[in-house]
Amino acid sequence: MSYTQSDRTLNMTTSEKISLASAIKQRQPFRLPEQELYLSIMKTASDLSHLTDQFLRSFEITQIQYNVLRILRGAGPAGLCRNEISDRMITAAPDMSRLLDRMERAGLIHRSRDRDDRRQVASTITKAGEALLDKVDIPLMEFHRAQFDGLSGNKVSSVLEVLAEIRALAI
Repeated sequence: MSYTQSDRTLNMTTSEKISLASAIKQRQPFRLPEQELYLSIMKTASDLSHLTDQFLRSFEITQIQYNVLRILRGAGPAGLCRNEISDRMITAAPDMSRLLDRMERAGLIHRSRDRDDRRQVASTITKAGEALLDKVDIPLMEFHRAQFDGLSGNKVSSVLEVLAEIRALAI
């Protein structure tokens, strides 16, 4: 799959800016600029997430499953326990145990108990999980590149810097 700047569902040029108020059909002004900022971040994240869900559906995988597979690929052969995976997730998974159960049944991960501490169960990515990531990685990078193609490198860097500052304030 290839995505280009002309794909309007993925990319907005600067002439197509949409205010938050019009996006959510709000007629009253926001009470605080910080309220508008918060809601704008949430709405933008929701819109981007929805598009990514649609994209990943063609690979028969969810964003959360993709995130788990990326985490486990990065963890290497030792794998990670459920809580360690949860700590590294981009978005919270409400029931990590069930998610890992489904992924194991699908053959994407393997779980094994620690010999010394039976309470510890390490998850590792399987060959099938690695193959799925290999199939998804490049098209997903193209997809993300197309989503932000209308932004200059400087704007991307500025947004990343501001978001890092906001995350630091949220801790």
